[in-house]
Amino acid sequence: MEKIQATMIFEILGRPAEHIKTALASLVDKIGAEKGIKVIEKTIHEPTEVKESKDLYTTFAEVSVEFDSLANYFGTIFTYMPANIEIISPVKFDISNLDLNELGNKLIARLHEYDSITKKFIYERNFLLKKLNEVAPHLFKEKFQPKKLEEQVNKEGDMSGNLGSIHKEGDTSIDNKTEKKAKKPKK
Repeated sequence: MEKIQATMIFEILGRPAEHIKTALASLVDKIGAEKGIKVIEKTIHEPTEVKESKDLYTTFAEVSVEFDSLANYFGTIFTYMPANIEIISPVKFDISNLDLNELGNKLIARLHEYDSITKKFIYERNFLLKKLNEVAPHLFKEKFQPKKLEEQVNKEGDMSGNLGSIHKEGDTSIDNKTEKKAKKPKK
């Protein structure tokens, strides 16, 4: 297979300005050190202050690279998660079923890893909310009933429906996707 030329954009947000520029340069150098990846050109832009923030900066890098294989291309996407990536050449790909199977299986493995992390997070969150409800039930707008994991993910994969509604007196909180002023708990 011929080499793949692509342009990637990496963004970073943080403080101080010098640190994010150094961190981004380090990331680009790390990518260039990967086997099967060659950095052809890189431009790291000067950090700019984020509007309406105090001492928070953002910058980005444009990186032209050459990959030896599609596996390196997808590996870079998964490992470094660029903000954008565009293949420059080749225009068309001729891929064998073995190569496609390898990429598909790597994708499946990564998705299973993310699924496992998500399920663990939901379990731990439910456990902590249950314990918090036992020691401080007045913090909950309604009685906390942990749902099964399958019930927490709606058809679109959105898990925001059962994030638990905890409030303090006078706070604004979201309850069933509508905002309202939290009421003072009854004693």
